Amino acid sequence: MTTPQPGSAPAPPPVCPRHPDRVAYVRCQRCGRPTCPECQRPAAVGIQCVDCVREAAQQTRPARTAFGGRVTGGRPVVTLTLIALCVASYLAQLAVPGWTEALAFAPVLGESEPWRFLTAAFLHSTGGGIGIAHIAFNMIALWSVGPFLEASLGRWRYLALYLLSAVGGSVAYLLLSSPADLSWYTYLVGASGAVFGLFGAVLVVLRRVGRSAGGIIGVLVINGVLGFVLPGVAWQAHLGGAVVGAALGAAFAYAPRERRLPVAVGSCVAAGVLLVGAVLVSYGTL
Repeated sequence: MTTPQPGSAPAPPPVCPRHPDRVAYVRCQRCGRPTCPECQRPAAVGIQCVDCVREAAQQTRPARTAFGGRVTGGRPVVTLTLIALCVASYLAQLAVPGWTEALAFAPVLGESEPWRFLTAAFLHSTGGGIGIAHIAFNMIALWSVGPFLEASLGRWRYLALYLLSAVGGSVAYLLLSSPADLSWYTYLVGASGAVFGLFGAVLVVLRRVGRSAGGIIGVLVINGVLGFVLPGVAWQAHLGGAVVGAALGAAFAYAPRERRLPVAVGSCVAAGVLLVGAVLVSYGTL
């Protein structure tokens, strides 16, 4: 007589390692582990789990632009942020008493309140139609070249270029002023120094990639002439911003491929040191 033998217990259903309470019959094509619908990611072939996708992303080198910046895609976040800050500051100038006086740059105030060298670039004239034209022109100019430079140089290079050019405009205004002149006590406001820095940089970048820069040269020449013809235009800030922007643009564009990052960082640090040194020497010789 034969005695029936008990069969083996059925195997438990596979569960997702990240969610043990969920049954998962789909397996990751890379590691072979079960993965629930929440952890599944479409791959070129089959499905991968979220852990394998993250690991692959960490091992993949980020795409770089021709000048070493990280390819980000999407909207020009830095340019839009700069425009938003300028517009918000302009509205604050209209609504908040003393906003302009607290942030505008004047050589007589720069030594004791050095933040004005930068904050003045986020202010604009508020005198009727002139004020609206002032901020409108600068924001249109920023939008016309900013996204191209942001995409070409990468976000942090582009932001450093903008901010250092803005400071360069204020420093040039200081260097070309004198306590004996009215300009020493006159407020400087506007993003023109920073915008001219972008013009100077895009001029170099376009020449580096072999594209025509005739339109940018024309804009620089026209605005340079207007700076001497129209009253109340700080041509000194335009000049300073353009020089700083062109210098940084050249450093970014012509850096050797294998040394792009140290050259970019070093050029920004050097520009900052030179600007601070120029300020200290200017005030020290008074």
